[in-house]
Amino acid sequence: MKHSHPFLIALLAGLACVDKAFPDEGGAAFRIQLDTITEGFEGRPYDGKTMQYMQARAAIVPRSGRDPLVVVTMSPFKMGAADVYFELHEMRSENLGASWQGPFKHLDTLGRRAGKTMAGGAGEEAIADFWPKWHAKSGKILGTGQSEIYVGNKQPVLDGWHDAAYSAYDAATHTWSRWEGLAVPLKDMKLGCSAGCVQRVDLPNGDILLPVSFGIEETKGTQRGWPVFETKVLRCKFDGLRLTFVEAGNSLALPVKRGLYEPSLAVFKGRFYLTLRNDDGSYVATSEDGLHFGPITAWKFDDGNDLGQYNTQSHWVTHSDALYLVYTRRGANNDHVMRHRAPLFIAEVDVTSLKVKRATERIVIPEHGASYGNFGVCDVSEKETWIVECESMRNPKFPVFPVDNPYGAKARVYAARILWDKPNKAWDQH
Repeated sequence: MKHSHPFLIALLAGLACVDKAFPDEGGAAFRIQLDTITEGFEGRPYDGKTMQYMQARAAIVPRSGRDPLVVVTMSPFKMGAADVYFELHEMRSENLGASWQGPFKHLDTLGRRAGKTMAGGAGEEAIADFWPKWHAKSGKILGTGQSEIYVGNKQPVLDGWHDAAYSAYDAATHTWSRWEGLAVPLKDMKLGCSAGCVQRVDLPNGDILLPVSFGIEETKGTQRGWPVFETKVLRCKFDGLRLTFVEAGNSLALPVKRGLYEPSLAVFKGRFYLTLRNDDGSYVATSEDGLHFGPITAWKFDDGNDLGQYNTQSHWVTHSDALYLVYTRRGANNDHVMRHRAPLFIAEVDVTSLKVKRATERIVIPEHGASYGNFGVCDVSEKETWIVECESMRNPKFPVFPVDNPYGAKARVYAARILWDKPNKAWDQH
């Protein structure tokens, strides 16, 4: 794996990333520094297919009087297939990304294991779509995702998404606990419960607000027989070993194709915000308690135009002075990119109108032909927030995107560092 030095984003795709960020809009000024953690294919063939890293996300372990330990988790991904993942890998940095150790494999605790579909068929089960985050009360990183069942290393079996899944990291030993499923005793979750790719909120008392999506048995979607998903937020407890369910909020539904899924939650000045994926668009809802949400609203710019995001994730960057959405969209000279999933943008949200302030939009990670969208956000300190993303080497012209492609993608794992001009006083409060 190649490790490169950081560089600052300058002019990208005709847009300038300036040092000062829109003080007239009331947001928090910041700069963007783009680092490459690693690049290149993972190099291990399965069924004759090239592997690359996907679903990279970061978490920190605070350390008194020194830089935090940064831990990045990544999943080897089978190119040319749909969502076929293997054991999680880990990289870590002691010096805020100046150098990296790893990747480290944890086959015993984060690897595949024997599993069964809901119909009783044999397969291999993996934890996937993993998002690690520091849990202050337990003093551990808690990562959440979903379990998936594979038969013959093909697309996950659709009746095999059994559980929201989790694992905890002990920084003293650099070990992960054996991943487990979260038991959610709710009758409406007949097709399992997924916490894949979700951004959670930890409350001051240590309780966890975990967004999840779940399939509805009675209806079928239009894409490869997928169910229609609904979304709700769970309140859970974590004691350092076990994640347990306490209660659930209301369900949010949209009976269009695969419904609402891959939700992400943020809290800003006491109000909770949930962004949701749909195949044809993206949506937002708000709540006073983080469990019970009002109606969904389609994401739009403040000029009234549709945001243009569809069929991928959006997540939050929270500063004590402003709330930001990170997303991809149409209309960025990117018709050659799968689902218009590059470049990756950040923009401030008007928390009153629930619209994205178009004038604040900036490129976080430039477009190199590959697609983005499977990313994570990590508050590293009051000075910086990281957005970690992989270049997915897929393109409408190339089912397996070659490294020597004409666009410049190299299967990079990026850390886009948001460097705040003013301290983010809320960085460790959620």
